Amino acid sequence: MHLAARAGVRPSIEAPALYADVNVTGTTHIFEAARKQNIPVVFASSSSVYGDSATAPYREDEAADFPVSPYAATKRAGELLAHTYHHLYGLPIVCLRFFTVYGPRQRPDAAYAAVIPLFIAALRAGRAPEVHGDGKQSRDFAFIDDVVAANLLAAEAPAEQCSGRVYNVAGGREQSLLEMLEILGRATGTDIAPVHVAPRVGDVRHSFADLSAAAADLGYRPQVSFEDGLARTVAYFAEQAS
Repeated sequence: MHLAARAGVRPSIEAPALYADVNVTGTTHIFEAARKQNIPVVFASSSSVYGDSATAPYREDEAADFPVSPYAATKRAGELLAHTYHHLYGLPIVCLRFFTVYGPRQRPDAAYAAVIPLFIAALRAGRAPEVHGDGKQSRDFAFIDDVVAANLLAAEAPAEQCSGRVYNVAGGREQSLLEMLEILGRATGTDIAPVHVAPRVGDVRHSFADLSAAAADLGYRPQVSFEDGLARTVAYFAEQAS
C-alpha cells in the first residue's frame, strides 16, 4: 500500500520541484521495486486531480487532466505511472482517489493540518475558527475508518476486475465548511462565529464523489456518517486533553 507522499496544496505551490521529486520520482521507484518483485500495489491518489471540475459528483471516467496545484499534478502523474506499469508489465495496481480524510489522531498543531482538527482546537480553546473565503466551499469528507476499509478492499479485490483502474473513496455526502462548523459547535458545546480570511490559492471550490464504481467493484460503502465521525473526532481530542 503506497501511502507515502509530500502532502498539501499550499506547500506544493511554494516547492513544486520537491513535490515532483518525492511524489513522482519516489512513486516511480516504488512501482519499479514492485515490478521486480511482482508485488501488487494499492496507490493513494487524491480528489485534487479533478481540479475545478464543473460536473459533480465527480466520476472516475471524467477528465482529470486539469489539476490546479503542483500537489494535484503529482498525484495525477502517479495515476498515469500506475496505468503505464499495469499496461506494460501487467503489474496489478489499484489507484484510490481519497477525498478529504479526517478522524482521530490528526494533528491540529501540524503546519498543514486538515481543517477539522484545526477547527476543533480553536473551538475548544474558545477562539474563533479561521475560515478561508466565504465558507460555502464544500468537501466530501471521508472518515478514517472508511478509508482504511477501502484500502483493504482494494488489496483483496480480484486483479482481473480492478487492476489498472481508479476509484473514488469518500463519505458520499457534500458538506460546506459553514455547515461543518455548525455540527462541530453542537459537538463541542460552543457557539463561536468564524473569522473569514482570504481564500487559499490552489484550493478547489467544491469536491463531491460518485462512489458507484467503488461500490460495484470493491464493495466499498462508507459506514460512518459525518455527524458520527465528527463526534468521534471531537471525543478523541477531548480525551487527549484530559
